[in-house]
Amino acid sequence: MPERLPLLPEDWDRALCVAAHPDDIEYGAASAVARWTAMGKTVTYLLATRGEAGIDAIPPEQAAPMREQEERNGAARVGVDVVEFLDYTDGVVELTLALRRDIARVIRRHRPEIMVTGAFDVRGAGGRFSNQADHRAVGLAALDAARDAGNRWIFPELLDEGLQPWGGVRFVAVVGSDRPSHGVDVTGEPLARGITSLEAHAEYTSGLGGAAFDVAPFLTWFANSSGPAIGVEAAVLFDLYRLIPDGPMPWMEATS
Repeated sequence: MPERLPLLPEDWDRALCVAAHPDDIEYGAASAVARWTAMGKTVTYLLATRGEAGIDAIPPEQAAPMREQEERNGAARVGVDVVEFLDYTDGVVELTLALRRDIARVIRRHRPEIMVTGAFDVRGAGGRFSNQADHRAVGLAALDAARDAGNRWIFPELLDEGLQPWGGVRFVAVVGSDRPSHGVDVTGEPLARGITSLEAHAEYTSGLGGAAFDVAPFLTWFANSSGPAIGVEAAVLFDLYRLIPDGPMPWMEATS
């Protein structure tokens, strides 16, 4: 049997989830969010776009407000009250300094201790298909912005806005990675609430046409497939990037 992955640390109070599109967080991570909000933690969502290019049959100007509302509805089902949008253009998001600055601005305002974002590998989860360009740009920008937010000399214009540096992001948890390092137990109620969160995106999922699917069996299968990695029935797996050392570093131990 392969060695079990450790549990993702939960000794924190505030989280920020950063994603490219409405529904990205709901494909698994929302179940972990449901667990955390039930524990009394504060979770905030930040979306780079409004997902306006996601439905072929609906023009972007009509799809944007619809998808925004579906995201707010889905977030509410897992206990998230604050959902913010950066208004980048869906489908053509680039990894730029402006994107890093805009995410760093939100980090400084909300001061999270953990951030959650999507995988930024070229290959998607499972390695069977390519990862979408917006996902790659936003995921890597979020990882970089977690450090940027703590350095007053990076994006000094944020100081002019009254936003002091925040270096308290301990780690960035990346969902959908081919190389997960930690897991969160979402057995039972968290998974059930995560399913309802994705179900709130009914207009979007129905607009997928032949690619549409039944939400509950899909998310249940995915969570149950991940559960054995941490020895539970259902789990969400993350690749954890630490920004603040957890305990003494190896060279410190070697010289002590």
